[in-house]
Amino acid sequence: MDTNILLESGTNELEVLEFTLGKSHYGINVAKIKEILSYQPITPVPNSHPSIEGIFMPRDVMITVVDLKHCLGVMDDVREGGLFIITNFNKLNIAFHVDGVLGIHRVSWESIIMPDSTINTEDNSASTGIIKMDDKLIIILDFEKIVSDISPETGLKISDVENMTERERCDSPILVAEDSPLLSRLITDCLKKAGYTNLIVTANGQEAWDKLCAYARAGNVKDKVHCIITDIEMPLMDGHRLTKLVKSDDDMKSIPLIIFSSLVNEEMRVKGAKLGADAQLTKPEIGNLVAAIDDLIDKSMD
Repeated sequence: MDTNILLESGTNELEVLEFTLGKSHYGINVAKIKEILSYQPITPVPNSHPSIEGIFMPRDVMITVVDLKHCLGVMDDVREGGLFIITNFNKLNIAFHVDGVLGIHRVSWESIIMPDSTINTEDNSASTGIIKMDDKLIIILDFEKIVSDISPETGLKISDVENMTERERCDSPILVAEDSPLLSRLITDCLKKAGYTNLIVTANGQEAWDKLCAYARAGNVKDKVHCIITDIEMPLMDGHRLTKLVKSDDDMKSIPLIIFSSLVNEEMRVKGAKLGADAQLTKPEIGNLVAAIDDLIDKSMD
């Protein structure tokens, strides 16, 4: 899908595609979308997850179709018709079956409302943010959570760190910016298994930046933080904006910064590199994340 809009890196903006399921309005970051197709016949797969409608093969590429209504508990027996939103994240091509598409909105992460704990818990985080537009609310869905609920290993390959429990403990403080409660816990658990136990956990780029600024005012930011790990998609301030601010600050720019996101693809990798990110990894690669932290901290301490 080509929106003909290239967002400048680090502007703290995103483009959201608004779509409908029944009478409700939802959103998805355009950066995740490859294309939108009209409904096509699907081949069911025996013994698959109840939220998997089946598979189809446009242009000889097999794509799994997710019944988004089933995932969200929207009662509807009619599955034919509508549209397929074809996405690519975490190195997966997945089609989400929706009723209709209404358009694209360019918004700032600052204007996205963070869901409170009544609708965004670790075990039931259906939304990453909410946009109020005119007289309606658009719920930005947590598509990574939806897919990882269907297939847990697509979220984080926790098996990659199962053999790291014998590593020596490392006191190097690591700042983590991740808005998903579930992924935040999984990342911190994996890092602790790998020996990194001095973790500063924040829920978005703004919270991370506020902590870094507080350390900088105290004159000890490079002692307080030896490495920064940031997601890209986050309310209030995204990871690209955080990267730009850190790498433009004389007191902080030498701190290694790793972008760890489901959105890391060729285009996003170029954007992250221009902003000064020291490493960029896609979300399932938790083992590679640990290796990158090891390498960057060792180099920064030389």
